[in-house]
Amino acid sequence: MYEDSWYNLVPDHTHKRNPSVPQASGHRRRESLLQQPNGSKQPDVVEPLEELFEEPEIVIEPPEPTLSRRAKSYSDFYHVVRAQLSKDAAAAKKRRKKAKERTLDALMVDKIGDISKNQSSVELEPLGDELIESSQQEYLTYQDQLEMTERHLDTLINDTNGALDLLTSLADSFRAVDSQTSSFKAQCDDLLSEEKRLQKLADEVGTDLHYYAYLDGVTRRLNAPGASRLVNHESFAEIMTNLDACIAFMIDHPDYRDSESYLARYQSLLTKALHLLEVGFTGHLDRISAEISKQIAATQSDSARHALAYGRFEEMVLEADGLISNAQRVIRSCYDQLGNPIPGQTFDYYSNTAVNIFSYYADVRDRDLRPITQHDLEVFRKELKDTNAETASRNFIKQCYERSYSEANLFERIFSVEPQYNADPQSAYAALKTQQKALVHAANIAPIATTLQPVLQTIELQTVCNLLGWISNEYLLLEYDEEETQYSIYCHDLTARLLIEHMWPLTDSAFEAEVTKSISKATVSPESLKIAPVTNGVASSNAHPITKRALELLAMYDQAMPKERSSSPVVFQIVNETILAMQRAESRLKSNKAANPDPDPDLFMIKNLLILKNGLVSLEIGDVRSHPAAMQHFGQIWDTLSPQNWMGLFRGILGGSLSLGLWSSAANTAPATNGKALPGRNQAQAEQDANEKLDELLRQSIYAFTQRWGTLINAARSGKRGAKSLVATEKELDEKLLTAFGGQPEVVAKLKEAIQINAQAQKEMKAEKGAR
Repeated sequence: MYEDSWYNLVPDHTHKRNPSVPQASGHRRRESLLQQPNGSKQPDVVEPLEELFEEPEIVIEPPEPTLSRRAKSYSDFYHVVRAQLSKDAAAAKKRRKKAKERTLDALMVDKIGDISKNQSSVELEPLGDELIESSQQEYLTYQDQLEMTERHLDTLINDTNGALDLLTSLADSFRAVDSQTSSFKAQCDDLLSEEKRLQKLADEVGTDLHYYAYLDGVTRRLNAPGASRLVNHESFAEIMTNLDACIAFMIDHPDYRDSESYLARYQSLLTKALHLLEVGFTGHLDRISAEISKQIAATQSDSARHALAYGRFEEMVLEADGLISNAQRVIRSCYDQLGNPIPGQTFDYYSNTAVNIFSYYADVRDRDLRPITQHDLEVFRKELKDTNAETASRNFIKQCYERSYSEANLFERIFSVEPQYNADPQSAYAALKTQQKALVHAANIAPIATTLQPVLQTIELQTVCNLLGWISNEYLLLEYDEEETQYSIYCHDLTARLLIEHMWPLTDSAFEAEVTKSISKATVSPESLKIAPVTNGVASSNAHPITKRALELLAMYDQAMPKERSSSPVVFQIVNETILAMQRAESRLKSNKAANPDPDPDLFMIKNLLILKNGLVSLEIGDVRSHPAAMQHFGQIWDTLSPQNWMGLFRGILGGSLSLGLWSSAANTAPATNGKALPGRNQAQAEQDANEKLDELLRQSIYAFTQRWGTLINAARSGKRGAKSLVATEKELDEKLLTAFGGQPEVVAKLKEAIQINAQAQKEMKAEKGAR
């Protein structure tokens, strides 16, 4: 911490020991300060003093070096030194005081204060002062040392302050230099940015120039004598990519010099390249077809034909891997994996080439597999003769599905695209659908319908419904434990299109023809208008033949179609034509003007309309409309007929209990209708809900029946002349109801109850009129 040189400046004030005096073993005596000034010597032998209290000699030496707190910086070095000096000075003062006290105790001398008080002799005072001065000599020496140390430390502090001033000056100089360097660095950064900008501009100019310079090279390559061989190599894909980039650049920069001219030339080169690919691909297919078609025609084994048509054909096509990869690249430039169009600046060029390739491929496949398709048709015709139409149709559909699935897999491996149904006319599905060949594939299912249509038109309608039900259950609906496979998914999509596009319209036409034949134009004989007793407890056993046929048609349609088609126009036509037929029969019955006609026209309508309504409910047909989307009259019909009231009647037909709300509704509407048809009844439009129309006619017939029999009951009770007795009237009513609704006591009871309510209402109304 301190230099060693300044320690040598401290004078040696320590007293030398007398070498002639022997040291005692326990104590040594210091040289007395009270010797006589004449310098007379004492005897050599000095007797040891008894009971002398003396402390060991205190050696006056420099202070022990201690590790002081190191200054954190030059600025606080001065404070550290001053703090250390103050601490050392306080410790030295304390040591001097304690040394003085110890010295006086060793000499057995009282303190100065005590001496001044206890001794009265004047001669002892000089000696005390001299003694004190001599005893404090060593402390005074240490004080001198401390003062010298303080001066040295002051010098160090001054030097340190000078060094700090110098460092401050240097820091200011460095900051000035840094400011100048920052300005220079900013100028350098500006120069570098400008260099980068110029370099980028040069690169852009070079890049733009590349789109112009590429024209000559690619023109020479595509017009060379061996250009047709380019389509078999990977370099052809690079040419297509560069042409696309050049065309896109010219389209994006129409203001560049000669951009229109270069764009036209690049588009012409793209057309040239695509034509080379198309020629190369068709030539490759022709070479394969020439070999495969001969082998297929030469064999009669189905398994061998299948292996040649798919396994061997695929292997030979994929041998030209460069050509196939280039063809896939062209097709994937305009279609994605599912055949959806990819809009782009060159879409028309690529899509035209793709459509041409697809068309030629379809022609080759149809020509090569014609022996196989002809064989399938022959097998189908043979089964029609040997078995039946339904079995033959099922086997033919299975065979077509399997072959179509094989064709779809082969198409996907060759062209790397799997067309899915898409209504977009620019999609791959639309492009394939235009290729109507005899071979069935994903987009061409017309051959199935074309083959089945002549057969289905000549067989019974029930067989057609059975076939459609089998198709739906086999391919559209999966069992809960059946695992979904790629084949099942493919067949599901194929079946949906087959049904929607071909089979359902064909079946609807067959139903419409049957409705016209068996309902609209059916002859109504007088015997069929009579209500016969119920047989075997079946409620519909005594229904009119037209009503029975309508129920059969509804059941067949429900079997052939999913529930989503329960509101189709065919169902509307069945219900509507049946209602019209029943109204014609009712008109014939009402021509009998008897008071109690037999058969009762209202009871006839109630019976047949209830049977028809029961059939609709049992088949879960709730909305029978010619156009399901149209609901213009829904609000009006809802207000006229509350569904909660009619639901009780439906439950009663099906075995539940009927509610009185139905008859209350009929009674409430009686004053407005008076048992007659509503004004708009004969003006019902085709969009009217046939189900609601049926409900309204049923309500009117019920009200007319209860009103007439309520009148007969009141006449029998009043004993009116010419009227039957009450017992005979009730008996006749029971016979009619039991004959019409045998086995349905709930319906009979509710009709009787309604008649009583109507009779009571007539009686009250008559009493009110009499009171007036």
